[in-house]
Amino acid sequence: MPQNPAQTRPAVTPALETGASPSKTRLVLAFLVAAVSDIVSAGTEFVPPVQWAVDITTALLLFGLLGWRWALLPGLVAEAIPGVAVFPTWILVVASVALWGEIQRTGRRNISG
Repeated sequence: MPQNPAQTRPAVTPALETGASPSKTRLVLAFLVAAVSDIVSAGTEFVPPVQWAVDITTALLLFGLLGWRWALLPGLVAEAIPGVAVFPTWILVVASVALWGEIQRTGRRNISG
């Protein structure tokens, strides 16, 4: 007997919309992913291909957990700079998303004389 498609639930939780704030569970998971990534990054500082794989995987996981956030891109760029992996960049990025949410464009000022 077939089920009603309107009553079935998706197997995967949908990603967050851009304007929505992440739930506490997603933030905790994002902090865990960021912490593990920063610890692994410190150990793989002298093996760049492994470092890049860790950073790309971390970015993809954080995009999946937090949704599309512009604040994640500077974190990815910062991690690509040699020597920056010793700092907790991903934890700082997730903290900025948790505290300030989405980066918003400020209104344009009309400067006319």
